[in-house]
Amino acid sequence: MPTAALRFRSLVASTVLLLTILVTAPPASATPAQANPADPPGRDGDVIAHWTPERMAKAQPRDLVIDHRGLGYLKAADGSLRPYNHNRPYRLEQVATGARIMAKPPSGGDDTEGPTISDPDRSPEDGDTAGAAVSFLATVTDPSGVKSVDIVIVYPDEVTTQTFAAGDLGDNVYGTELSGFTDGVWGWYVVATDNARRGGNTAISDTTFSLIIDTSGGDPGGDPGGDIVTNSRWTAEGEIQLAAGRILFEMPTIRGRRITWDAYVCSGTTVIDDNTQASVILTAAHCVYDDVAKMFARNALFIPNQDGTTGNATDDNCDNDPIGCFTPGHGVVDANWTTRTFPDNVEWDYAYYVVPGDGPDSLEGKVNGQTIQFPAPTNPGDVTHAMGYSYSDDPFFMYCAEAMAVETTNVNWWLPNCGLSGGSSGGPWIQPMDEETGSGYVISVNSWGYTNQPGMAGPLLDYSAKCVFDQANNENVAANDENVTIEDRGVVVNGCEDQPG
Repeated sequence: MPTAALRFRSLVASTVLLLTILVTAPPASATPAQANPADPPGRDGDVIAHWTPERMAKAQPRDLVIDHRGLGYLKAADGSLRPYNHNRPYRLEQVATGARIMAKPPSGGDDTEGPTISDPDRSPEDGDTAGAAVSFLATVTDPSGVKSVDIVIVYPDEVTTQTFAAGDLGDNVYGTELSGFTDGVWGWYVVATDNARRGGNTAISDTTFSLIIDTSGGDPGGDPGGDIVTNSRWTAEGEIQLAAGRILFEMPTIRGRRITWDAYVCSGTTVIDDNTQASVILTAAHCVYDDVAKMFARNALFIPNQDGTTGNATDDNCDNDPIGCFTPGHGVVDANWTTRTFPDNVEWDYAYYVVPGDGPDSLEGKVNGQTIQFPAPTNPGDVTHAMGYSYSDDPFFMYCAEAMAVETTNVNWWLPNCGLSGGSSGGPWIQPMDEETGSGYVISVNSWGYTNQPGMAGPLLDYSAKCVFDQANNENVAANDENVTIEDRGVVVNGCEDQPG
């Protein structure tokens, strides 16, 4: 990683060095996992050798989500949520409680026992499945009267807890309704205090009940009706399976004054381009450029048709992948993504990786790229296939399909029942899809979802996306181009939003 002094070297020196990397780097090809000693530093061999089994095991899906308060989070494979560009932890919200508990005077008796909490009468029951909003009920009794009842929620990480006061619903039943649950296994228990002297006696329920949250409203892999597919393995194969693949990369995280690099996975698609010296991969901007740290990803590795691997999952052996592995030379993003932060930049969550090389051993020499349709269609009622390599379904190529809608809160396309999980970010949206040939027009990419409901958003591939794509096509990226800013490992394209649509 460059030192602070190197990062602020003179414009002339940085331009010369970066143009050397971007323009003269040798072609990428299907390379075995072991680095070839003849490979120049920072190219195929070094990148592939970087991805040891230990580093791959630490890779997490680069999954951006928005919670019920409009805050952005990175969602890890275990369902935990890390604040993105803010420091507010994810919290549930209380929707309603019953009447306030009116404390009775102390009984003056010899009550030394805490309230009785009836586990058989608690709801939801242990192991029940619920959605994003849940009503909790508990039966609590005590001869001295009940002073307070609290519902304690245990988050899926089994460490974080949140406590809510339950109201008196009558007949010794106390309850509250909470919202904001995310998919995963949660827990909950009851704490009750009576009206005995010296602050009362407290009791805790004997059992922590488990609660399975499924915001899809049913089987995540099932069919909610009609022609809707929520999350299934793609079995038609065809050109789209060859063109799409998994992307491994590292992104910077600022921890105090220190920057660390964390491993992630996304998806991308080889697309048809005019660059005779390189191949272009369409993906999501959040898989190319960190809009919080304001830096490009490093050590990017593209594995097309990973579904066809002879291995069992993502590994460091490119020989067991039918097309091999390819190392992008740089990324290209819209300045609107880099100058804003999620979720204020969701309209520009598209980007491109450029893989140097031509000829039969290049990426385009191995696969048929898909056509990006510019501008994207304006009739959202047609069935759309969203595809990608979900972390939880490694190494399979997954998809959802349904009529496309418009997301009303943010200006994006929207697939309301899509259940693709983390790792599918950057994967293609195809409309229409020819399932016999497995090909079609790419109109968007998997971008983001909500924490407490199903659905997938995708940015509109409009003139701005075409403008950025044209720079990815550029064989000679020039620093004196007023619309281009060259940075370490990437190019930022300015001014695209000022052009006609």
